Amino acid sequence: MNVATILDMAAMESAAGGHGDRTAVGRLADGVGYRRLGELADAGRREVPAGSAAVVFIGQSGPAFVTAFFASARQGVPFVPLNYRLADEQLRHLVGRYPDAIVIADRRYLHAIPATGCTVLSTDEWLARISTDSAVSAADSAPTAETAAPARPALHLYTSGTSAAPKAALLHHRHLASYIFGSVEFGSAAPGEAALVSVPPYHIAGVANLLSNVFAGRRVVYLPDFTAASWLETVRSESITQAMLVPTMLARIVEEVEGGAPADAPSLRLISYGGARMHESVLRRALRAFPEVGFVNAYGLTETSSSIAVLGPEDHRSALESDDPAVTRRLASVGRVLPGVEIEIRDEDGVARPRGVVGDIWVRGEQVSGEYADGGSVCDAEGWFPTRDAGWLDDDDFLFVEGRTDDTIIRGGENIAPAEIEDVLLRHPAVLDAAAVGLPDEQWGQRVAAAVMLRPDAKAEPDELCAWTREHLRGSRAAELVVIRSELPRTDTGKLLRRQVLADLIETSGRQR
Repeated sequence: MNVATILDMAAMESAAGGHGDRTAVGRLADGVGYRRLGELADAGRREVPAGSAAVVFIGQSGPAFVTAFFASARQGVPFVPLNYRLADEQLRHLVGRYPDAIVIADRRYLHAIPATGCTVLSTDEWLARISTDSAVSAADSAPTAETAAPARPALHLYTSGTSAAPKAALLHHRHLASYIFGSVEFGSAAPGEAALVSVPPYHIAGVANLLSNVFAGRRVVYLPDFTAASWLETVRSESITQAMLVPTMLARIVEEVEGGAPADAPSLRLISYGGARMHESVLRRALRAFPEVGFVNAYGLTETSSSIAVLGPEDHRSALESDDPAVTRRLASVGRVLPGVEIEIRDEDGVARPRGVVGDIWVRGEQVSGEYADGGSVCDAEGWFPTRDAGWLDDDDFLFVEGRTDDTIIRGGENIAPAEIEDVLLRHPAVLDAAAVGLPDEQWGQRVAAAVMLRPDAKAEPDELCAWTREHLRGSRAAELVVIRSELPRTDTGKLLRRQVLADLIETSGRQR
């Protein structure tokens, strides 16, 4: 099916089962309703020739993103949201991959679009065109055969490139539809519910959150320029009930509200977080700052159409309240896999590993793509996708993700997860953020090193932090080098750019010798 059907269902009159009379996107004062959003998507479809290479979007989240996504879906043309924070040269290169595309961009990024055969519109021009042309006749808005069952992918989403060059993951309509229908109940949002979304449109969470909230009937409020203060103000002024954040954002919000009473956010009922690893110490502080809010940890990848495992509010609460160490440690897990998703933990030879043993995470299911624009599918013959994450399952099927398999530090033949060192450093009262890597070493193969970011006004010396790790870890796993940095390199979705940390520490280590 076409994912635009999700909007078609939502835009129907309430009497027909939809929620067309509710506000779909925007603030209470001037948001766009579901019925109107459907009209705008129809008008946008007519602006996209069926033979277009793609609809390329370079801009922040908002009405232009939402309408361009659904317009391209209805026309059966791939939607390609690009990272507007890339350098101009990188953007030109990526746009150049889509000749004869329609490019919709915020004005500040128009200069980065190459002179090709593309049709180029600013987001303002796009919204003006579809607003003028949105009086759609029933005949004109009816789905065509191509729109009803598109053969081309719904999305080209470029991976963040934290461990390799960015590549375009292909998600077909069936993958996205499978995720939504398997995890969201249609019309399940109560009137007045509103979701605050702070992730960009070029991240799978940005697309998945849009589809999930539209299907549920929830108002979506975007906060493209995140700060902790503006997030809190928006939660209060817009009566936000749900919010989606990446871990670095949640950490900054906790810093903003700590030191006094719990956060003043009376409407807030749920915070979901994901996109990168959440350190347990930060999570515990967040749970104290928002004691009346349910927390959801969602683990997934671009190639899996968003979440494949979820740690729900009850799981968080039981882990906090339990005296059983096996239950308590689940706070560091990503929960159980969703219905319709299968998981296996395998060794390097592809053999399934027993519970409690770390290995490579492989997944399979209708929402899993594993296909790339240039390289085809990387799934095995039975449809299993290698996530390239390392992890393990406990006896009750809770999944623990230890990090990327190629991030593992190997010292003298011993495998060390960077997260183990990072968690210890984050327990130091002066440390706000930490990243551990393995430096090349002639004797041991690698030795443990770390970069840390200190809390505002906090003080700590590198030798003190090395000693701290020796106090809490075996000597072979302790950090031999710690450097203090004003900030650690992360993507805007919170993923650590570990290669940059490693390059910095190799240079630092070389200068110290």
